Amino acid sequence: MTAVHDDPTAEEQEQLDALYAAFDAAHMKPLWTQIGGLMPVTPRPDSVPFLWRWSTLLPLAEKAGELVPVGRGGERRAIALANPGLPGTAYATPTLWAAIQYLGPREQAPAHRHTQTAFRFVVEGEGVWTNVEGSGGGVDAIAMRRGDLLLTPGMHFHEHHNTTDHPMAWIDGLDIPLVRTIDAGFFEFGPEVLATTETPAVSRNERLWAHPGLTPVGAPAPAASPLMAYRWEHTDAALTAQLELEAEGHPGVVEPGHAVVRFTNPATARDCLSTMRCEMHRLRAGTSTALTRTAGSSVWQVFEGSGVVTVGEERYEIGRGDLFCVPSWAGLAFDAGPGGLDAFAFSDAPVLEALGLARTAREDRP
Repeated sequence: MTAVHDDPTAEEQEQLDALYAAFDAAHMKPLWTQIGGLMPVTPRPDSVPFLWRWSTLLPLAEKAGELVPVGRGGERRAIALANPGLPGTAYATPTLWAAIQYLGPREQAPAHRHTQTAFRFVVEGEGVWTNVEGSGGGVDAIAMRRGDLLLTPGMHFHEHHNTTDHPMAWIDGLDIPLVRTIDAGFFEFGPEVLATTETPAVSRNERLWAHPGLTPVGAPAPAASPLMAYRWEHTDAALTAQLELEAEGHPGVVEPGHAVVRFTNPATARDCLSTMRCEMHRLRAGTSTALTRTAGSSVWQVFEGSGVVTVGEERYEIGRGDLFCVPSWAGLAFDAGPGGLDAFAFSDAPVLEALGLARTAREDRP
């Protein structure tokens, strides 16, 4: 029989219907009916742009602090940001999980570990220490303060304790959706009792690895970043210097008025986490950025300042603490307010780069 093309006869249509029914019965799908969805001209993400306001998130986390215990069962008082385009999930994007975590006065979150890689970013507050299993064994007590980025590599035991009479909230970022998609997740409870209640001002990993350009020769270089605390004073100084150099006529910024630093592994100079890229952006007051499209998704949180962000067809006024997600290939552009804008961002860029799928396009705005 000759292959059927346009306008099949009634007999040919009957045979086609029978063929497609046989495909369905055999759990098969022909490419010629699927290719538009499988291989679109540009990414067609299911996730949608969305904004979560800090003024909504924090009161809800505070209420959860009154009603939900932090110990076993609840495990962590973390409330995920669920993208409306991904119903039935607790995902911010198809590869990224973001949540606000809330720890009450004197509370302790017992140890566990998991395959999923994690970080914590602090918008406000201090007085919590996170104890993270070190690469050389034992746990390292790491202070959490405003503006700090704290890492928890995969399969490292970690626990938290609040040493103050005040609650503290921060943002968790994990690669939970990615690990779930490839069925690579493992989880394990740790001891009920904290491994340490020490509260050092400087952790051991910082004492060894947080010296710019200086690699400790006698220390092993693990796959994950051995530096687990990136302090705000260093981030702030680096961003400030970029904009100062720009004003003096020297290179350093990614575009006029737009400074960016990337958090990297001091042992390898690669991304600080294997599956997530973490960056801090600073926009000088009144700066408008180019529109950028990137294959892969990202989540952003405003650290300080205000402005307007355009994500795809959406346009949001943003301020301190607000979070928003950027689906794959959605146009992204900022207009900083009169006080400038600092924003923390994390994305799945290392995964796309490792797979040879990374792509970025920049467009001038009218």
